[in-house]
Amino acid sequence: MKIRTPKLIRILFSPLRKLLSPLRKLYNIIWNKVKKSIRAELVLIFGISLLVSTVAGAIVGSYFKNNVKNARIEYTTGSRQILHQGTSIADSITNGKYSINDKDKISRIIEVTKQQRNIKIVICDLDGKVLYKSNNSNESQVDIYNTIKNSMEYNRYINGFYSYDEQYSSGEIISFYPINFTDGRGYVIVSGTPEGQIEYYASGNEFPGVIAILAAFLLTFYFMTNKKMKYLESVSNGLLEISKGNLDYRIHKYGDDELASLAGNINTMAEELKNKIENERRVEKAKSELITNVSHDLRTPLTSIKGYLGLIKDKRYKEEEDLLQYVNIAYNKSEKLEVLINDLFEYTKLSNNQINMYRQNIVLNDLLEQLIDELVPICEENDAEITKEFINEKITVNIDANKTVRVFENLLMNAIRYSLKPGKIKVILNKEEDFSVINIQNNCDSISEEELDKIFDRFYRVDKSRSSDTGGSGLGLAIAKNIVELQGGSIEAKYKDGYISFEVRFKM
Repeated sequence: MKIRTPKLIRILFSPLRKLLSPLRKLYNIIWNKVKKSIRAELVLIFGISLLVSTVAGAIVGSYFKNNVKNARIEYTTGSRQILHQGTSIADSITNGKYSINDKDKISRIIEVTKQQRNIKIVICDLDGKVLYKSNNSNESQVDIYNTIKNSMEYNRYINGFYSYDEQYSSGEIISFYPINFTDGRGYVIVSGTPEGQIEYYASGNEFPGVIAILAAFLLTFYFMTNKKMKYLESVSNGLLEISKGNLDYRIHKYGDDELASLAGNINTMAEELKNKIENERRVEKAKSELITNVSHDLRTPLTSIKGYLGLIKDKRYKEEEDLLQYVNIAYNKSEKLEVLINDLFEYTKLSNNQINMYRQNIVLNDLLEQLIDELVPICEENDAEITKEFINEKITVNIDANKTVRVFENLLMNAIRYSLKPGKIKVILNKEEDFSVINIQNNCDSISEEELDKIFDRFYRVDKSRSSDTGGSGLGLAIAKNIVELQGGSIEAKYKDGYISFEVRFKM
């Protein structure tokens, strides 16, 4: 069942789809280019790995910064509070316009301030004589110089001139501040030990973040290239298998990049190498068969010639007629031997393209007419009849006349020699588009597809009982095929309903 998208949703998302359409096209263009280039794939993978590692490093670094902290006792706040008490007392006395002799008021300020924190408070004149003090202080005279010096050191530390130092972390803090009475001037000195507070601060260790970046980059790069590396190993293993001689092995082609192209080229190389080796084996086999067939076909007439010449040499004949018969037999056998050698020589030249073609415009109608007329006596001797069906139009082709006559002569002689008696041979001349088509047909015994495939092979005879004594050299059809193909034509053998036909095509 097909699920349809509701019309309202399609309407709502239609503008969004139109907006994203250019982006989708751009994405498809970029992605198609990336898929076809290993370099682009590696650049993309490197970029993604860098992005992932950056994000991972930021997350891990932030975690260690916010959650992994060291603790220390901080005294700065307490120290500043002590210093603040001194300025607070000085401001209270100055702003209150108290006299040096306002003992109750000043003592009250000292007492209230003392209750807020565990500190000592001393108020002295300009010479250091103690005028007022808290109940936990025993001083009667203050060394103004050293007090001012120590107070300045503490103030420089508290205000950030010095870095954190244990020297000032938990020792006694002195706040020294001048005050104005209505009838004189003096100093307020507040001292005490600051209270410590536990403070947590980030360790500032960047090592976990660096490790996270490196690990994320390596893992991302590894997993994103893992599939491609496995495919590279597959190509390498396939190449190794092919190098061992297994030319039937094929590497699976995956993707469209250079690696896939390499796999395809290796498969093509293996296929071509296999075909070349098989062709070489066929050539070697054909050479072996050629030598065997030539040896056999040469030996048969040669044996007869040698035998009859031996009879003549030994004068093993009774009458002059016997001598003449032996000579004629030896002569006929030598003629067959000459035909076989000439055919073999011509076939070798045709196979190696060592023969020149002298092309000229030839009217096929006239050429076939003349050839058929010349073969009438041979047809009568072999109980065969040739009929012709020619197109009325003159068919002109550019071919070598002498070589082409050899083709049709071989085909017609084949038809006369091997057709069932009485032989019925038909020569048809027609045209199809830009090609002339010559069809030579004759009645014959049934021929299998396998025999038709081999019929143009050298020394192949459909009737195994026939030899060079009863037939030709066995090279006639092979020679005909080579002559036709060297002139850009084609020749094909077909069998149907008791008739074998040879179809020759030349471009007009």
